[in-house]
Amino acid sequence: DHIVLQQEKEIHVWGWAEAGEKVVVKLLESSAETNADQQGKWKVTLDPLKAGGPYEMTVEGNNTLTIKDILIGEVWVCSGQSNMEWPIAASNNANEETANAKFPNIRLFTVTKKIAQDPQSDCEGSWKACDPASVASFSAVGYFFGRRLHQELKVPVGLVNSSWGGTLAEAWTSQATLANNEMFAKILERSAKFDPRTPHQASVLFNGMINPLIPLGIRGAIWYQGESNIGRAEQYAVLFPAMIQDWRKNWGQGEFPFYFVQLAPFRYESLDPALCAELREAQFKTLSVPNTGMAVTMDIGNVKDIHPRNKQDVGNRLASWALAKTYGKKDLIYSGPLYDSMSIEGNKIRVTFKHVAEGLVAEEDGPLTDFMISGEDQKFVAATAVIDGQTVVVSSDEVPKPVAVRYGWRDDAEPNLFNSAGLPASPFRTDDFPLKTAGAR
Repeated sequence: DHIVLQQEKEIHVWGWAEAGEKVVVKLLESSAETNADQQGKWKVTLDPLKAGGPYEMTVEGNNTLTIKDILIGEVWVCSGQSNMEWPIAASNNANEETANAKFPNIRLFTVTKKIAQDPQSDCEGSWKACDPASVASFSAVGYFFGRRLHQELKVPVGLVNSSWGGTLAEAWTSQATLANNEMFAKILERSAKFDPRTPHQASVLFNGMINPLIPLGIRGAIWYQGESNIGRAEQYAVLFPAMIQDWRKNWGQGEFPFYFVQLAPFRYESLDPALCAELREAQFKTLSVPNTGMAVTMDIGNVKDIHPRNKQDVGNRLASWALAKTYGKKDLIYSGPLYDSMSIEGNKIRVTFKHVAEGLVAEEDGPLTDFMISGEDQKFVAATAVIDGQTVVVSSDEVPKPVAVRYGWRDDAEPNLFNSAGLPASPFRTDDFPLKTAGAR
């Protein structure tokens, strides 16, 4: 009851019965029938529907089930580690947000945490209409993302929260994908040595918390994770795209949208400050995967708290990507400046960007911060950076022959380059000098 089914896509319905049992499924004018296989499993496909509801579905076999209060709309999976799991009750303006969360056409489903050594076909959880009681413990990023979609698209929205704090990207990736790349061999070796079983093993969360959702019709997925993979950024630059492609292959619904959050500023006490910067770069590089998008959070973090409480802006920035790229709102500015190219001009380097909107700006009209420059010795020093039209010119008296620029290249950096729409630039580097995480597996 209370489920949202994805509009304008084939509706997959599946379940279990006695071996060979005839099953008939009916929803509005669409019906399908099949017989359960020898293991008792069955699946049918119904015709696509447009947004609407509530409707009822009947499933007839040896007995009859009636699923009530079904809505047709937009369905998104929300996954990752603790910053995706983080509830509204622990976010900014929690009391006000909770009290105002009266959206009967937003539906929430939280997948019960489960690790599994083999892919599972079922999970625990229940669909709930969004109200002050159901929303308080739900993913804040997921809710704020879905709320904006619901308000702007005027259709029902279903949000499936499948997240677990402190977890690794490889835990959310199938065994087949991990076994297919030598770069992931040590991941599999480490996982084989665990006892008891933990959520930090390869594939166990894909098996227990993602595979059971397949083949639910979805529009796309949002993702907030990466903190637990800091220290292996070179590997993450391969692993994260592989995970995205893994989900798409298993879901069998094409290259569905996959929008993710770049890590926010935080001082990782025991780690080199550059390691987080390298992980952010791995996330940035993942934009090369088709139909992806990245919400930059360099201005809304908390350097003393790995769980920043401002989840509203995170959800809204993800929603901007979806509204612009998935739902065709062409006038919406959905990204802050992203590094594009550089050119050396004497003792200066000119940096160009994509997504500058009406132009580049420094927050509060102050001098630009967190730019660094180096010569061929690869020793970076603090630089002077000046906005020049839609570019930034970077220089330092200490580097008469510059070759490279870096921006925000530190775990707790809170740099101040934005576009005219108030969206922050992603950290970047123009060089390809060796990474500190090179070879880390």
